[in-house]
Amino acid sequence: MSITLLKTLTAAGYGARRIVAQAVKDGRVSFNGQTAVSFSQVVTPTDTILFDGKPVKPLNEKPIYLLLNKPAGVLSTTYDARGRQTVIDLVPAKYRSSDLHLVGRLDLASRGLILLTTDGELTHLLTHPRYEKEKEYLVTLSHALILADRISFEQGIELEDGITFPTRVVDVSSKPPAYCITLHEGRKRQIRRMFQSLGYQVRDLKRTRLGNLRLGTLQEGTVRELSADEVRGLGKVR
Repeated sequence: MSITLLKTLTAAGYGARRIVAQAVKDGRVSFNGQTAVSFSQVVTPTDTILFDGKPVKPLNEKPIYLLLNKPAGVLSTTYDARGRQTVIDLVPAKYRSSDLHLVGRLDLASRGLILLTTDGELTHLLTHPRYEKEKEYLVTLSHALILADRISFEQGIELEDGITFPTRVVDVSSKPPAYCITLHEGRKRQIRRMFQSLGYQVRDLKRTRLGNLRLGTLQEGTVRELSADEVRGLGKVR
């Protein structure tokens, strides 16, 4: 199968097809030392591509899709200048030289599902607000939700960055009080901020689902590859 320059750039995470096509038209992409003239030209592993002067790796014919169960205390990033443990440290060595992107970050104290992939197009699909996938979390609180606060979650809560979308709340346990929370958006530390605004303290937060992907029985700190069916369920065909 021929891989075009457009496909290479979108898969490498440089934006949607429209954005990448415009970048080529604007002369921001070079191909083997010359300004790229067409986003439909075929790319091989030996070609040299620069985007704004920075090297672009030719598209791997078989993208990598990994599901990680992140423990608390591990950073949701691929590199930390202070040498702290990151999710990449949990990935098997054979994947670490790949250009993995994180889909769905978690704060330092939170646990659970993180998707890592070399597929930039999928990363854009899953993180762009227009295409946000449902996310499900298991949340343990300092005390039980009262009815009025549950209604607030379902109607939307006013935060400093605007009113949240309606959030589904399902009881899981009474001792300790735990709930399944389902979001359709992904603001920074959103769940913790929502509960904090209503006077609750989050004791534990674990993401258990992203779209069709479920954490299942995957042990904390371990990684597995996605199946072809799981990739297709995320909106990709391979």
